[in-house]
Amino acid sequence: MLSVNKQDDTFLYRQVIDLISTNIDSGTLRPGDRLPSLRRMSQSARVSIPTVRQAYVELERQRRIESRPQSGFYVRPRAANDIVSAAPSSRGKPVCFNCRSLMERVYDGINNPRLVPLGIANPCMARPAAKTLHRAMKRVMARREESSLGYSSTLGEISLRRQIAYHYLDTVGAKIEPEHIAITNGGQEALLLSLRAVASPGDIIAVETPTYHGLLELIDSLGMLAVEVETCPEEGVTLSELRRTLEKHDVKACMFSTTLGNPLGVTMPEVTRRELVEILEEYDTVLIEDDVYGDLRFDGVRPVPAQFLKHSKRIITCGSFSKTAAPGYRIGWIVTEHFIDKIARLKRAFSCSSGLLQQLTLADFLASGDYARYLKALRPILKQNAERMSALVAEHFPAATRTSRPVGASVLWLELPAGVDSIQLFDDAITAGISIAPGQIFSPANRYRNCLRLSYGHPWTEQTENAIRWLGRQVAELC
Repeated sequence: MLSVNKQDDTFLYRQVIDLISTNIDSGTLRPGDRLPSLRRMSQSARVSIPTVRQAYVELERQRRIESRPQSGFYVRPRAANDIVSAAPSSRGKPVCFNCRSLMERVYDGINNPRLVPLGIANPCMARPAAKTLHRAMKRVMARREESSLGYSSTLGEISLRRQIAYHYLDTVGAKIEPEHIAITNGGQEALLLSLRAVASPGDIIAVETPTYHGLLELIDSLGMLAVEVETCPEEGVTLSELRRTLEKHDVKACMFSTTLGNPLGVTMPEVTRRELVEILEEYDTVLIEDDVYGDLRFDGVRPVPAQFLKHSKRIITCGSFSKTAAPGYRIGWIVTEHFIDKIARLKRAFSCSSGLLQQLTLADFLASGDYARYLKALRPILKQNAERMSALVAEHFPAATRTSRPVGASVLWLELPAGVDSIQLFDDAITAGISIAPGQIFSPANRYRNCLRLSYGHPWTEQTENAIRWLGRQVAELC
């Protein structure tokens, strides 16, 4: 049944977990089946008994197997936990985002250190790179003690722009000139500058549904309107609905996450991404691509941003190290050839430049290979956390609850039974010491009242598990 490759870089216990999970998913191992004993499994897989024990313990935490006293380990029956349904056809009018007061309450919860942080998408905090980044900063300070404290150029430190270009070349084969990259104060400024460069107050911006709430606040703050486009939880934006939206409305730009989305955790298939670019070129519409999670697919296969699949002047790609390295460094970037001069003027007017010491530190972090090694260690932790959270939701939430099936990043989208008010759940959770993100903030049209987003981007603890159990009981009461 098992075959472990000791030449593979993946930890042996993780390989045992994956192989057993594959057999469970395929039906080879069914609920109630007994797993081989530790000794027998170690002999079969040619690994040590402690390695098998570690794998079994983790599978038990994921609720995939269970131990029975004096009997052994068995495949555990799992509660039904269907994938969330696709967003219904969204051919409504462009609207203003009107959840400002709710957003303020959500951010109050996110920033409260006393709450269990299930409301904030912060994947790199599941395994912080603090020590490695500290060593990189010490190297920078040793080389450039005084000059590293000065101002950066408007477009950003050239060494970091080169490393970002190298990273795209290494991971997706994209050839980018460093001169076509602008460094920003986090991903949010990257999105702001991009949107401001291509649209004006009153313009219509198309978004996925559900979509990242920060996009909606940004669109609203610039006096623009958002229109939702139906999104499939397994393949991303539905292109037939996008075409209908572009025919019906004068859409100035689309703000999509084609590589790895938030909150659904979906990657748009490459063939669909290519077709997306063709549609936008046909309608002369700009794509602002939110690529902040692209490096965090669980399988390590980096999706190619749409801009690099088919060269188009109408695409701007935005990235950030806030999700993949250091949120507090506030360093993001923009990749664009056609709009780079306008981006530079806007950057100079809005914030002049970004922190030089942080840029130099991240450039060293990438150049040393530490960034690639860090991502390789972070991804399996996030995958493990996702599996644990999905299992707990399946066990403790009402049977009618549906969840997303993220292929990466750090959030799970839940569709609760009809009639459950996630805003009421949010208020109850805050009182109980838990922060969550209610579904309504992910839609400009106040949809998803019975949905919520939970984050597994933090160290997994008993406190986390207890919080999910509490939420499940509370949802049952609200039903």
